[in-house]
Amino acid sequence: MPEQHPPGGARPRALRRAARKTAAVGVSLAALAAAATAGAGPAAARPRTAPAAAPGCGAASTIEQKLTTGTTWRMCWHYDSKAGLVLENVSYQPKGETKPIKVLNSARLAQVHVPYDDGKHEYYDLTGQGFAQELMTLSPSECPGGTIKTVKVPDGDPRNPNVKGLCTTTRSRGHAYRMHDVVQSDKTYQQQGKDLLVYTVNQVGWYEYITEWRFQDDGTVAMNVGATGSLSWEDYNAQDGRGWPIGKNARDYATSHSHNVFWRLDFGLDGSSGTKVEQYDSTVSAPSGRQEGPTARTTRTKPAKEFAGDYKTYRWWRMVSATGKNKDGHARSYELVPGPTTKYPGRPFTKHDLYVTQYDKCELFASDNPRCASGHPKSVDKWVNGQTLTHPVVWVNVGFHHIARDEDQQPMPVHWQGFSLAPRDVTAMNPLTPKELAWQNGHWEWRS
Repeated sequence: MPEQHPPGGARPRALRRAARKTAAVGVSLAALAAAATAGAGPAAARPRTAPAAAPGCGAASTIEQKLTTGTTWRMCWHYDSKAGLVLENVSYQPKGETKPIKVLNSARLAQVHVPYDDGKHEYYDLTGQGFAQELMTLSPSECPGGTIKTVKVPDGDPRNPNVKGLCTTTRSRGHAYRMHDVVQSDKTYQQQGKDLLVYTVNQVGWYEYITEWRFQDDGTVAMNVGATGSLSWEDYNAQDGRGWPIGKNARDYATSHSHNVFWRLDFGLDGSSGTKVEQYDSTVSAPSGRQEGPTARTTRTKPAKEFAGDYKTYRWWRMVSATGKNKDGHARSYELVPGPTTKYPGRPFTKHDLYVTQYDKCELFASDNPRCASGHPKSVDKWVNGQTLTHPVVWVNVGFHHIARDEDQQPMPVHWQGFSLAPRDVTAMNPLTPKELAWQNGHWEWRS
């Protein structure tokens, strides 16, 4: 989605839609310089005590939701001056578990990198283009059945520092499962799944980014960024050789570009940051001898040091708890499940789907990282330098190459890019198992 940019490469303030060519933003540079750069919580005062499942945050900074299917999600939230919404101390408690199971120490966006195909523009939306400052006000219709929380925006417009911009709501997702028991009861078991959604909308130039975190009742966590808003009619001047004609005939050509979105995940399974990483690869061989079909062999490796990884057929990773086991005695873990991606080869930090680095409190953004001391590398690819993993941090890169189309105007349909974390042995059975089937765990005998 091409954008209009003022001279000097800085994107215009989103609220100035009627005058995008001007660099004026309605906020003085002196006011911005004086504002605190650290992350800020919500505008409401925080009480002294916090829920046990979310230590360190008060009621105003806590999100807690018990879904109708019996699962409870709890987490803290704050709003960072560059990353926007940050979630911390995320825990999951399905029915049948006596206490919450901690999943993540923190989860946040780590960059939205936007290079244009003609090489004339390249943007780092989180660290360089005021992503966090342009938090959009949400209307009740955008948060159906939910609650809109007020956010104090760091470095935002001092005249309007508090924005009703964080939605928490629940939503049905369709079938969680369906099973017709033809063996014993002739009964059909089915469950409609429920999700907790947490999201914000941030505007950068002509784009509007929906940052969505979806917490499912089966323990799955899905994270997505949806790009929407407008195509810039002032940028229909493509010189990339592949710009797409927009509108009547072939006069206007929209410049093609990429969106490379990074997430940073700090796992804290069962309260320990010493999560272990495991990689699984399978090979399939043709049938031999009297075999009826091909054979597949799966091998596991346990990377002990930092690494950069790429998805390929029959490869996946999981993050394994260092301390916790489910009721069957199996180590709890979360599997990384990729979404569709177009990997961008133009920069070293975008050449891999996954990076796993040793924790460093200043390493917060996958590129153009501003938080480390002078001399510290600025991008995640440089941080993979052989350190032993005692506290791994996972960086996930999901790319999208946007070649505009007529249907992108006006307004532009949301394009989602993201991935999910699937529970693997977090509970001994499906957390939504009906009582009548709870006895069928592992090998079972006929019941009379």
